[in-house]
Amino acid sequence: MKLIEFNSSGNNNSIVLGEALASEEVNFVFPSQEFSKQAHVSSIQKYAEMYGRSVEDPAGFWSDIASEFYWKQKWGQPLYTHNLDIRNGKIDIQWFKGGKTNICYNCLDRNIDAGNGDKVAILWEGNDLGRDATLTYTQLLARVCQLANYLKSIGVGKGDAVIIYLPMLMELPIAMIACARIGAIHSVVFAGFSAESLAQRIVDCKPKVVITCNAVKRGAKTIFLKDIVDDALTQSAQNSVKIDVCLTFENESALQKQMTKWVEGRDIWWQDVVPKYPVTCDVEWVDAEDPLFLLYTSGSTGKPKGVLHTTGGYMVYTATTFKYAFDYKPKDIYWCTADCGWITGHSYVTYGPLLNGATNVVFEGAPNFPDAGRCWDIVDKYKISIFYTAPTLVRSLMREGDEHVTRYSRKSLRVLGSVGEPINPSAWRWFFNVVGDGKCPISDTWWQTETGGFMITPMPGAWPQKPGSATLPFFGVQPVIVDEKGVELEGECSGYLCVKNSWPSAFRTLYGDHERYETTYFSAFPGYYFTGDGCNRYIPG
Repeated sequence: MKLIEFNSSGNNNSIVLGEALASEEVNFVFPSQEFSKQAHVSSIQKYAEMYGRSVEDPAGFWSDIASEFYWKQKWGQPLYTHNLDIRNGKIDIQWFKGGKTNICYNCLDRNIDAGNGDKVAILWEGNDLGRDATLTYTQLLARVCQLANYLKSIGVGKGDAVIIYLPMLMELPIAMIACARIGAIHSVVFAGFSAESLAQRIVDCKPKVVITCNAVKRGAKTIFLKDIVDDALTQSAQNSVKIDVCLTFENESALQKQMTKWVEGRDIWWQDVVPKYPVTCDVEWVDAEDPLFLLYTSGSTGKPKGVLHTTGGYMVYTATTFKYAFDYKPKDIYWCTADCGWITGHSYVTYGPLLNGATNVVFEGAPNFPDAGRCWDIVDKYKISIFYTAPTLVRSLMREGDEHVTRYSRKSLRVLGSVGEPINPSAWRWFFNVVGDGKCPISDTWWQTETGGFMITPMPGAWPQKPGSATLPFFGVQPVIVDEKGVELEGECSGYLCVKNSWPSAFRTLYGDHERYETTYFSAFPGYYFTGDGCNRYIPG
């Protein structure tokens, strides 16, 4: 039994790969027999069977999964095509080409048609204690359709960009899904970014409308988002990009309407217009390769990179990773603490959970307000069973002491998750032993904005876990280590972490700059996707 571990030198988790795990070699943590017995992937043998098929017969593997979703028109053949080698021409990745679908329909209408209309889709928890709300799948669809109809009324259509600069109100996922329903391309900008950063993104994608709110409270602090947007729109106008509509939601708990600065003729209150529109809206059926969203990441040159994800492959992959990496079951209550301004909020707050018909917590506030027990208060309040967060939060709460955790029950928890950066072994063990009471497997996920979904992650019930390591690749993902010449290395080694072949949710380009896409991600090692990380691999024992 050999354990092969990659230790990433970039901003990603260490990775453990191998044919099997040897418990005597390192300090592994084992899932309970009870957990494994009911898990989607209950053993390393089951994983090996599924993973083997996913890399040997990717067309058959992903076709079977994609068939579980609604397609207005089925994809053609072949299921996918890709060229990752710049020596062979333009980098080009396509999955489910020719298939027509809509991710909003698959998130909402499909679940309602399956009899889940009365199931709660979103549990919203406000910044201040006692402020909360719920939306069932039927209610969520109605709210989405009203906004979609409004956007159509002001000229937003298929292929148009919409900038969303909102905090974690229910209106944020509503706005994303409404854009998807009509084929518009949403670009969520984290509502903590500066006016300059927002203006850069507006100038780059030239949206038809900007959606924001007047203000938000984060803990005891009020942030005046509309003022930031006003500044950004002034800057973008100076760069010849003028925005005609700024749709503004009144977050009355943060700031009263009359205190909000206003530009007549441009600024529109959400509550004044959106509720007047019909609660049904025709679906815009889009090609699987039509754009779904833009998400900007920082660029080394200072100019943000507009990572472009398309519809079909992203839909299938995010739904599948959510189901298996968290061992999701229909009775689970799920909470991811990420903001929708990041890829985690796209894939694992909005799309992944809703595609699976999950009940999903959306939290507006700060996790340490009014004190360091807020997360566990929310866990108990909603009986959350899957909790997904970042190591930074784990470490900050660990420093506050165990008593903020142990005064709450947390008995509902059954799976924990880690995202965004490496989780050090001591934080992993605290998360497992104190938060999870030593009974909750941790899905320690490695992935990127560019990958769209998990690339390397445990299957919670299938094998023992090593604190601080992300274990094995997800279905269809083929990570490799190469040397400076691009030669694949075997055994113990140091080198560069790459991925060979494509996967359904791989990003397709950088918006408006395909040359930069090719240069940044595919030129260093032709034939591979370069993650940007170096790594070490060793075999213990």
